[in-house]
Amino acid sequence: MRFDKLTTKFQQALADAQSMALGNDNGFIEPQHLLSALLNQEDGGTSSLLARAGVAVPKLKTALARAIDRLPKVEGQGGEIGLSRDLNNLLNLTDKEATKRGDQFIASELFLLALADDKGDTGRLLKDNGLTRKALESAIEAVRGGGNVDSQEAEGQREALKKYTIDLTERAREGKLDPVIGRDDEIRRTI
Repeated sequence: MRFDKLTTKFQQALADAQSMALGNDNGFIEPQHLLSALLNQEDGGTSSLLARAGVAVPKLKTALARAIDRLPKVEGQGGEIGLSRDLNNLLNLTDKEATKRGDQFIASELFLLALADDKGDTGRLLKDNGLTRKALESAIEAVRGGGNVDSQEAEGQREALKKYTIDLTERAREGKLDPVIGRDDEIRRTI
């Protein structure tokens, strides 16, 4: 797999996973490290995507932290660390999924799809917290809007309106909108 084909967000998550594995004295970068890095990524879409797919994200993060703590530790590795066999296989499946979808670059949500079919620990962890492939595919379709990943920055550009605006309709549905004035507290503070 060519790592230059990963989106920028996915590359950053992989680097964070490597740092996490090194910091925990793990011998390899495991799928748990990468999933944790994706979930903790600033401005990343993994948490909201999984939540949209019905996953209990806070519970998943707690279970994932425990799973990482249980991974074997290796002392004296001198900073040399590589991908585990499981992670390498999942990344190859992710690449295959991107090719099947006609994507030029590999986005992190395709890694989640690979995990949805995974029979290993990380796949079980996701399923135990509510993930189904069908719900995830629907969530991905909603986020992508039928488009393909044709740039390395595609993940960072998604749902830009949601990131930088306030959806008044959504706020009204949630009961967070002041019906008398028609503005909520957050808007009032910015005016």
